[in-house]
Amino acid sequence: MKIKLKEIINDYIRFPAYIMVHPFDGYEEFKRYKKAKLTVAIIFIILFAYFQIFSYTNLGFLVNNNNPLELNSLEEIFGVVLLVFLFTVGNWSITTLMEGKGTYKEILMVTGYALFPLLIIGFPSVVLSNFFTLEEMAFYNLLMYIAYFLSGWMLFMGILNIHEYGLFKTILTFLASFVSIAVMIFVGLLFFDLIQQFIAFVVSIIEEINLRY
Repeated sequence: MKIKLKEIINDYIRFPAYIMVHPFDGYEEFKRYKKAKLTVAIIFIILFAYFQIFSYTNLGFLVNNNNPLELNSLEEIFGVVLLVFLFTVGNWSITTLMEGKGTYKEILMVTGYALFPLLIIGFPSVVLSNFFTLEEMAFYNLLMYIAYFLSGWMLFMGILNIHEYGLFKTILTFLASFVSIAVMIFVGLLFFDLIQQFIAFVVSIIEEINLRY
């Protein structure tokens, strides 16, 4: 039991924290020595989806403009999954063309591990927001800015290291990935619009047949 607990702490806290503080050495162990685990990354993504739901309902009323009765948990979960899917596929498609060394699995794991700061800072910050006064809400905003900055830092350094890119090429990769995401969103919206038009066309034909016969 003690060994299992130590392994969990090492996998879910110590190693992600080590990557955050020592990104080059951390991602060296991440990629070369296969120290990262896909299950950890997936659980971080699941926890981030839960964090979106948790903050929606539990954020302090001074900064929470959401109506808890309007919460759609499936929509929040789908939003996180879609965001992760678009980024990982977009980055993988671009880096494949730009001779990146990282695999799709590694990109997914980097994305999951990059959520670590948002989880360890985000949950306590949401709880504390219920006790802050209006003037003290600046501390909540500062904590969340730090969390998002650290997550962005881990994601950027992760992509840089797993693909073995330089600074400029990594920046170019991110820009190209965002373009790829925009294209995928456009194609997806176009596809669903065509599907809706096709369904409406079929329904109109069926209605016309029913009226005639």
